[in-house]
Amino acid sequence: MEGALAISGAGINIRGMSKSFVESLQAYARLAVHVGVNLQKGQRLMVRAPIEAAPLVREITACAYDAGAPLVSVLYHDDQLSLARFQHAPKDSFETFPEWQADALLACAKRGDAFITVSGTDPDLLGGQNPDDVAAAMRSGQKHMAPFMAYPMSDRVAWCVISMPIPAWAAKVFPGMSAEESQLKLWDRIFTTCRVDQADPVQAWKEHIANLQLRSRYLNERRFHTLHYRGPGTDLRLGLPAGHIWKSAESVSTSGITFVPNMPTEEVFTLGDRNRADGVVKSSKPLNYGGTLIDDFSITFSGGKAVQVTAKKGEATLRKLIETDEGSARIGEIALVPHSSPISKSGLLFYNTLFDENASCHLALGKAYRFTLEGGKEMDDVTFANAGGNNSLVHVDFMIGCPGMDIDGLNEHDRPEPIMRNGEWVILT
Repeated sequence: MEGALAISGAGINIRGMSKSFVESLQAYARLAVHVGVNLQKGQRLMVRAPIEAAPLVREITACAYDAGAPLVSVLYHDDQLSLARFQHAPKDSFETFPEWQADALLACAKRGDAFITVSGTDPDLLGGQNPDDVAAAMRSGQKHMAPFMAYPMSDRVAWCVISMPIPAWAAKVFPGMSAEESQLKLWDRIFTTCRVDQADPVQAWKEHIANLQLRSRYLNERRFHTLHYRGPGTDLRLGLPAGHIWKSAESVSTSGITFVPNMPTEEVFTLGDRNRADGVVKSSKPLNYGGTLIDDFSITFSGGKAVQVTAKKGEATLRKLIETDEGSARIGEIALVPHSSPISKSGLLFYNTLFDENASCHLALGKAYRFTLEGGKEMDDVTFANAGGNNSLVHVDFMIGCPGMDIDGLNEHDRPEPIMRNGEWVILT
């Protein structure tokens, strides 16, 4: 990318951007508004973002008003304020949560607003903090946010997660560079993986979505009973409940708005049977959970539940995660991604789940998406659990795919059919 980019401790300075960068940023904002949440005329928009993302948020806001939004509201957060809490707040205060934030988001969801979240945080932010304090704060936030989170988890609203390179994150991905160089390189990777660099980004997304939908339709036709994963350190069987639905890039809200929840996205996904996970699975990439890095870990499942975990880094945090509630030790989501995805081909470790999960097959501990089960949106928690769906306060993706991963789909008689070999699709190829 040509031209200079002015950098400050808070991130990008739009006045220092080259013309080509500004055009890419505007195209990125348009994608988020028109493809991501597919904002409708007369619909409000809520944006949540790190404070460093202000220039991007301003472009999103302008685009949303041009699309007919009567109001755009923004909630900013600041990594350094989060860190200050764990460094200086009273030790008995980490269950405290700003209820007004949860109430405001819930009110927006009930009204039918669209939601754009800009993801960007320092992967090592809370690495040196007490895991018990971090877990307490995370658990409190998850409890208070649960009523709101029920809306995006069941596609009752249009929502989209995008990202931007705050300085600390860019420095982690590209160490040894100046702040300007690392942010420029990470911006370039984001624009590429989100197809902003295409002549017609919107058309490029339509073609990409159609390709993913071919595979989700195929898997829905096969109606597999179980998936069997085999790879380095992994031998795992995951049950699929009756009525499971494979989904891909697009979703449809209860009001009929078609939207794309994640940009980028390379996955085809469904839910697992909460009671049928048996074997061991090894991570293939680090997991950034709440500002703490968990790396080189394995989880052993029996009867659907994680019964043993090991990690070379962040094991205490991983244990706290699966102890959040009864459902946090069970599988909520199963996602298939080829090793040759554009994000994987970049050769980068992003230390950001939005990107790393789209470079690798992954699973999610915790809450399942209701829309991945027939009738799931209308089920109460008990009925959903009885049907095999998992309920939890958390939903945490972790990456397991690698070049040596083989995956078979098994019917109810345990007859296998290859789905992936050596990390690549063998269906529809």
